[in-house]
Amino acid sequence: MSTADFDVIIAGSGPAGLVAACLAARHGFATAMITGPQTDRPDPRTIALMMPSLAVLEECGIWPAMVQEWAAPLRKLRLVDDTGALLSAPELVFSASELGLAAFGWNIPLARLKPALEARARDLGVIFHADSVLGFAGDREKATLSLSGGRTLPTKLAVAADGRNSVLRRAVGIAMISWSYDQMAIAVSFAHSQPHRDVSSEYHKPAGPFTTVPLPGRRSSLVWMEKPARALELMEFDDRALAAEIQALSHGELGLVSDIGPRQSFPMSGARAETFARDRLMLIGETAHVVPPIGAQGLNMSLRDAEDAVALISAARGNGEDFGSAKVLGDYDRRRKLDVRPRQAVIDLMNRSLLSGYLPMEAGRAAGLTALAYFDPLRRFAMSMGLGK
Repeated sequence: MSTADFDVIIAGSGPAGLVAACLAARHGFATAMITGPQTDRPDPRTIALMMPSLAVLEECGIWPAMVQEWAAPLRKLRLVDDTGALLSAPELVFSASELGLAAFGWNIPLARLKPALEARARDLGVIFHADSVLGFAGDREKATLSLSGGRTLPTKLAVAADGRNSVLRRAVGIAMISWSYDQMAIAVSFAHSQPHRDVSSEYHKPAGPFTTVPLPGRRSSLVWMEKPARALELMEFDDRALAAEIQALSHGELGLVSDIGPRQSFPMSGARAETFARDRLMLIGETAHVVPPIGAQGLNMSLRDAEDAVALISAARGNGEDFGSAKVLGDYDRRRKLDVRPRQAVIDLMNRSLLSGYLPMEAGRAAGLTALAYFDPLRRFAMSMGLGK
């Protein structure tokens, strides 16, 4: 295949970029991927993908066949006010059966998801270039990517999935509004003696959420948000000490904690691009938006980015239109902002309400969660929004 034959080139080989590549190839677009820098470091994170996102993976051809054996269903979602604040909310338990579903979604290790997506993309004919993007230019007819190895690749449309420090986004002059939180997150998995019963528990603590998410058998993953100094201290704990800390903070509800897996920490921040598309370039995933790991929204939004991008360019091509045109890019920008920005605002408000220690904010959070507990229409709306509907 010559470089002039590409319809779509995707920069960035994380899950969002790989899903975009699979979808584009399945829809008949000649697709290439620029992988960017790679690492052999094991990734201990998991991702709770809601049912609409699993439908996207099914369209890609990897769900359930290629990853379900490593995943666990999320049949109930539990929110526990564990702040010790003067005004606290009642415990909330959301059941997928309330929406007529067997599960809200499934929790999948990223170390299993990414290789499955890459293998499927190759099966679908995606051409991989083990290189990095140095520059980008788009005009009325095509876009051109300049690679670190000296090559240039022209394409009708480029998709930036190269992360929050995206070279492509900067090349077209799209500003990123960023902010930080006085938090770090620790990702780890662990075994426990009591069954989790397919329940994910999000304990709201003064430093942020402490969220256990089911894995197969008597094992769970954990996203643990803490003040930076405390998080760095915890990262130095041996496995036995860390297991004791996890057991205490989960109130022993999962029984004896043991067999701590690899751990990783990362600072908490948020960001949003001023626009999601420009000059034959669409932004997806953390190239466009960054949120703390609250409510399992991050990658679910990123997969909807990929799904919407391919749906719009497929419709444009079907109508005989230029699928890299300003019109298509504008439609993508408007559609994604309507989905991303309200969710990002809610996540930011929830996180800041835990960190503030300000009584009116604590009261507002408690009142909102109480309303979710007792007002059925609002409860059902919140569950539907959480699914990505």
